[in-house]
Amino acid sequence: MSLVNTHLHRGVLTLTLADAANRNALSLQLVSDLLGAIDAAEADPQVRVMVLTNEGSVFCAGADLRQQSAAGVSAASNPAAPLQRASMPELFSRFRNSPKPWVGRLAGHCVAGGMGLAAAMDISIAADDIKFGFTEVRIGVSPAMISVICLPKMRAADARAAFLRGNRFDAAEAARLGLINTAVPRGQLDAEVAQVVDDLLRGGPEAIAATKQVLNQVPQMNYDDASAWTAELSARLFKSDEGREGMAAYLEKRDAVWVP
Repeated sequence: MSLVNTHLHRGVLTLTLADAANRNALSLQLVSDLLGAIDAAEADPQVRVMVLTNEGSVFCAGADLRQQSAAGVSAASNPAAPLQRASMPELFSRFRNSPKPWVGRLAGHCVAGGMGLAAAMDISIAADDIKFGFTEVRIGVSPAMISVICLPKMRAADARAAFLRGNRFDAAEAARLGLINTAVPRGQLDAEVAQVVDDLLRGGPEAIAATKQVLNQVPQMNYDDASAWTAELSARLFKSDEGREGMAAYLEKRDAVWVP
């Protein structure tokens, strides 16, 4: 049985982490099921926006400590054996590099590796009664892998305090730190997510994919290279069928053909 449930409605694919008994920990199976769901979503032209959410009171508790502990014992007894572990870097990379937008609907607590999962979304919205935390140091490890996705979103002083203290903090603080976009009362969570999804559906699919490229690549380029690349990209988009339709729809005061 898959640990990720999926539901497609009007171009929006909702993926629900469904291993509440294990606090939606990033086990080998959950990560594998999530990667499989991402493959299917990206290959399906009907899918325009993906929403990641959870069953139970925990969005994601990070690494599956039972599996990690068992793997450590196995490695100690047989150092030559390959260490099996959930591929979190691959998972975060898939969200970041996906041509389609990802929205996090965080309806449960989010700690350790779960922080990376929340930060890997293009836009994350949390219920204001949930807790966050980089709790790795308190079990003798480090938030090393998730630092790659979290540090670019955080002020250096804030990151140093949060990573080293390992304390838990509320959703409003997670938003202040830049790890999520906003925290709202639980009763408003679905309405806020629906508004974000509606905005995303109004963007052209090719334009959304190109904009994700811009967000990922421009910060890593020097000024001259970024200017040349974005000028070529912009010219190509203005000449595209989607660009021409979008401009026509604007001038004719109607919705573009891609708006549901």
